[in-house]
Amino acid sequence: MGWDYMLLTPEAIPAYVAGTPRLAGLVDPATLQVREVGDGNLNLVFVCRDADGRGICLKQSLPYVRLVGESWPLTPHRATAEARGYDAAAEWAPEFIPAWYGFDPDRFILAMENLDHETIWRTALNEGLMHPGVEDDMGRYVARLAFYTSVFNLEQKELKGRIAASVNPELCEITENLVFTEPYLDHDHNSWRPGVEPAVMELRHDERHVAEVNSLKVQFMTAAEALIHGDLHTGSVMVEMDGDRGHGKAIDSEFCFYGPVGFDLGALFGNYLAAMARAAARGRPADFTGWVGGLVSGTWAAFEDEMRRLWPERSHRFLNDLYFEDWLLKMLRDGAGFGGCKAIRRIIGLAKVSDIETLDGDAHVAAATAVLRTGSRWIKERHGFTSSSDLEEIARDVIGVEVG
Repeated sequence: MGWDYMLLTPEAIPAYVAGTPRLAGLVDPATLQVREVGDGNLNLVFVCRDADGRGICLKQSLPYVRLVGESWPLTPHRATAEARGYDAAAEWAPEFIPAWYGFDPDRFILAMENLDHETIWRTALNEGLMHPGVEDDMGRYVARLAFYTSVFNLEQKELKGRIAASVNPELCEITENLVFTEPYLDHDHNSWRPGVEPAVMELRHDERHVAEVNSLKVQFMTAAEALIHGDLHTGSVMVEMDGDRGHGKAIDSEFCFYGPVGFDLGALFGNYLAAMARAAARGRPADFTGWVGGLVSGTWAAFEDEMRRLWPERSHRFLNDLYFEDWLLKMLRDGAGFGGCKAIRRIIGLAKVSDIETLDGDAHVAAATAVLRTGSRWIKERHGFTSSSDLEEIARDVIGVEVG
């Protein structure tokens, strides 16, 4: 269908803010300075500050995929899904997202805290900057949503209603194709440099690998466990230092829906793998490679700790402690499998990651190959994993440096 709504421009934003009561009190529209910073794949994003330094951020969904253009139409109702994600996080995990100022459903505009003083985590990792503690924040963020939006906290009818309301077929289809299908086919979205070809072909001809990816795809399509972010990578986390500790805030949840909890964990794990491979290729100092190599365990430990803290609050007492221990182990293994899939697609498919793409020559080939081979081992060997160190040991073995 055609979409007829006014797209924001920097020039139009002061009037829009002035005419929106819930925003007009946050900043002075008359002195607002606006910058368009939406260099992502899907949306328009504007950061705004007034003469007193007060700020807001506005994000508007386009009716197409920005990365490709109008030839790839996409419903702007993905902003509704993102608003749902912010609503849930604002209730249960507010310290791990920007301050949330609400949603304009007529023009698909989200309003939130201006974080232009913070850094995209991927950018910081690429530059060799440490923000210890962010991995912990993201583990707790995933745990809060996993607990409070699931059967652990909600009664049956409310849970079913939330699942039905969160259906996000267009964005889920993108994930299903880009992460689980297209990397294993001849497809226009795929590309890689010549030296990476042997590792790509190795994956495509490994029937066990492909069968495990099939299983993970079906799980992604059918397991409505909790409300998940759906695209929780290092490019969707803003970071800053407060003293000697880093803090992170999750953004860009337009892929939000009721899905497998392990997918959010895996999205982080897979992007940590890219950061590990880059750190090795760049020859980063031991303190940095050690920290990056321990991000998987840091996030997992925080997730597990937060879930154990919340478990006694569960609404359904028939869920016993033995079930919970089994569930935690399943989350670890799911995270490993989904992490492998997410890492592999960032090397082969559309929307690659700068961690690897900005490496040249032999360094690129070595890092990309290490990501593909580590991801494949995570996928195929996950059923035997018992701790997060199992993932890191494989990464260390494949990358060939001491990480973690």
